[in-house]
Amino acid sequence: MLTEYASLDATALAALIASGEVSAAEVLDAAVARLDAVNPRLGAVVMDWRERARAQVAAGVQGPFAGVPFLLKDLGQDIGGLPAIWGSRARRDVRAQTTSSVVQRWINAGLVVLGKTNLPELALKAVTEPELFGPCRNPWNPEFTPGGSSGGAAAAVAAGIVPVAGASDGGGSIRIPAAYCGLFGLKPSRGRVSEAPEADEFWDGASSTHVLSRSVRDSAALLDRIAVPEPGDPFAVAPPARPWVEEVGADPGRLRIGFSTESPLGTPVHRDMRAAVERTSVLLQGLGHHVEPAAPSIDGLQLAQSYLGIYFGHVAAEVRRCVRQFGARHTDFELETRALAAIGESLPAAEYVSLRQRWNGFARALAAFHAKYDLLLTPTTAQPPARIGELETPASQKAALRAVLALGLGGLLRRTGVVDDLARISLARTPFTQLANLTGTPAMSVPLHMDSEGLPLGVQFLAAWGREDQLLRLAGQLEAAQPWLQRRAAL
Repeated sequence: MLTEYASLDATALAALIASGEVSAAEVLDAAVARLDAVNPRLGAVVMDWRERARAQVAAGVQGPFAGVPFLLKDLGQDIGGLPAIWGSRARRDVRAQTTSSVVQRWINAGLVVLGKTNLPELALKAVTEPELFGPCRNPWNPEFTPGGSSGGAAAAVAAGIVPVAGASDGGGSIRIPAAYCGLFGLKPSRGRVSEAPEADEFWDGASSTHVLSRSVRDSAALLDRIAVPEPGDPFAVAPPARPWVEEVGADPGRLRIGFSTESPLGTPVHRDMRAAVERTSVLLQGLGHHVEPAAPSIDGLQLAQSYLGIYFGHVAAEVRRCVRQFGARHTDFELETRALAAIGESLPAAEYVSLRQRWNGFARALAAFHAKYDLLLTPTTAQPPARIGELETPASQKAALRAVLALGLGGLLRRTGVVDDLARISLARTPFTQLANLTGTPAMSVPLHMDSEGLPLGVQFLAAWGREDQLLRLAGQLEAAQPWLQRRAAL
C-alpha cells in the first residue's frame, strides 16, 4: 500500500477503500508513513493530528471520499477547539471557536483530516517561509520554494503525503503553488464556496477556497461537495447545470482562446514561461481550438495598486484584531508584516474606497474580452520558483524599516511611492494571477510543462464569471492529451 499510495489520486484511493481492497486504516497508515518519511525535509505539515485522524477512522467514515487522508490550510479552514495560528507568533495560542462550513463539508465527504499545512505569516506572501515554523520546501528540489501562500498544501500533495489538500487563493495562492509543484489548481468564482461562519467574504471577495490536487477529476468532484451556499452568505452563485465532475471528459467544443505572454506590469517574463504558453497554444490548436494573441484592455499597474491597497488594509485590520482580541504585541509579528500594517493604517478611508471601486472597471474590461474569447491563456507565473531565502528582505532595508516603524512613520512609506515600487517588485514574479481575484472570475493553473531546470511550471486559463464548467472541460481534455498524474517528484 505504501508503494502505491503516493501515486494515486483521491478518487482512486476512495474506490480502493470502497471496494474493500484496502481499509481506511491502512490508507491512513500509509499517509502517516509518508509524512514521517518526507516532512522533516520539506516542512509542509506544521500540525500533526494523526491520533485524531485515527479516531475519526475508527468512528467510521462515509461519503464519496471515505477514508482519503486530507490536510487543511491553516487559514480559514478550522475545526472548533483546535489551533488556528495562521503562521504567526501573534496567534500561537489561538484556537478556533467554530468549525468552518467548508471543513465540515470535506469531513461529510469522508475525508480524514491529518493536520494543517505550512503557510507564510497571515498568508501574505507567494513564498512559504514563516519565522514561526520555518521554510517549506519544494519536493521537486528542496532548494526552491513551493510558492505561497498555500505552499505547505502544494508541497504535501506533490510529495505524496496526501492526494489532495485544502487551499485558498487571494492573489494566486492556489495557482502559484500549483504551477511550482506540478499540480492542478482551480480558483473558483467569487461566492462559489462559502466562507461561513467566520467571514462573509475574505479580502472583500478577492479570496476563494478550494483544493490543490493531482487530477482534474478530484478538483471537480470536491467542488461539487463544497460549492453549497450557507445561510447569511452575501450572495449565491447559480449552481452548475450538472455536477462538475461530469464536465471532466466532456467535449469542450471549439473554444476561442486569446493568449498573452506579456506581464501586465511591463516586467520581464522568463523565456521558459513564454515557451510554455507557446507550446500550449500549439497543443490547443491541435485539439481544434481557435487560438490567437489577445489580452483584455486593463492597466496592469492600476490593477496592482488596487490589489495592494486592499491587501494593506486587510493586513492592518488583522494585526489590529490580534492585538485587541488575542493580546498580541506588535513585536510578535514579522517585521515585513508590521510594515505592511503600518502602510494600511496610514491609508485614508476615501482612498481605500476609491481603490475598491476600480474593481468593477477591471471586471467590465475582462467581460468585454470574454465577449469575443471564451478563455484567456497566460503563464501562471512570470518567473521560476525562487530559492529558499532568495526573497528575504536585505539587512539594510530591515534596519530602515525598523527605524521608520519606531518613529511611527508608516504613512511616509506610502507617500514616498513605496506602494508603486511594491507593485512592480513584489508582484513582478507573479503578475498574472491577481486579475482573477479582483474580478471574481474562475481561473486554473494546469501543469503541462517543465522548465529548463527540471522544475514544473504551469499555464493559466481565465474564464468568465461562473464558468468553472468550461475550465474543467478543457482541463480534462488537456490532461488526456498530455497526462501529468504519473509525473512525480523524485523526493
